[in-house]
Amino acid sequence: MKELVAQINAEIEAFVKNAEAQVVKGNKAAGTRARKAALNICKLMKEFRKASVAESKN
Repeated sequence: MKELVAQINAEIEAFVKNAEAQVVKGNKAAGTRARKAALNICKLMKEFRKASVAESKN
């Protein structure tokens, strides 16, 4: 569970960095990386939800 949370935090940091580069500097490649990070965050959050529910049942 701790590893999953660490992965989520890393993806969020990558998203923030790249989204800011796109908005502030107009960097199109950073926008692509930000969108990829957003998709990864979504997947990781679903995994977190499953793990969290499983742990709460034990």
